[in-house]
Amino acid sequence: MAEDSLATRTRRLLDEAKYLSLATVSTDEQPWSTVLQYAWLPDPLRFLFGSAIQSRHSNDITTRPLVSGSLFVAGNELMAVDGAQFNGVCRELSSAEVELYHATFYDAVLPDAKDRAEYTLPASALVAPAPHRLYLVEVEQWWLVDTRTWAEDRIDRRVKIPLSALTSL
Repeated sequence: MAEDSLATRTRRLLDEAKYLSLATVSTDEQPWSTVLQYAWLPDPLRFLFGSAIQSRHSNDITTRPLVSGSLFVAGNELMAVDGAQFNGVCRELSSAEVELYHATFYDAVLPDAKDRAEYTLPASALVAPAPHRLYLVEVEQWWLVDTRTWAEDRIDRRVKIPLSALTSL
């Protein structure tokens, strides 16, 4: 598979998927998965999401920052479905980072200007002691569905994409 087509597929997924699934594990080894709206940042590939600090995944991230996740887009035809999986490290943004990424996050999750005006929390509501935070996932590994081989043998596989192949996003 050519790296440019893998980057093109990745870009399509990042732009078209509206939600990602994020998996965490608690200190007592209990797995958890949640669905989140997100914004993505290129080079290196990162995800932004907002969450309440009392949520289970936020608590998990505080003590165990390693996460994994997936995102997908579906079409009307079977071969139009595409997806990716990732793992990485997640952390709460600092106050300065919230200021830096605030607009990027809300522009992505609330593309309609009217909705954005109504539902955007101010940056001050996303830092301590407020009950909400913005988080950043630094992607360490990225896989795409191997659509080429599935068409041949109907076995669901993933192909690992070097992050260096995604620097043109």
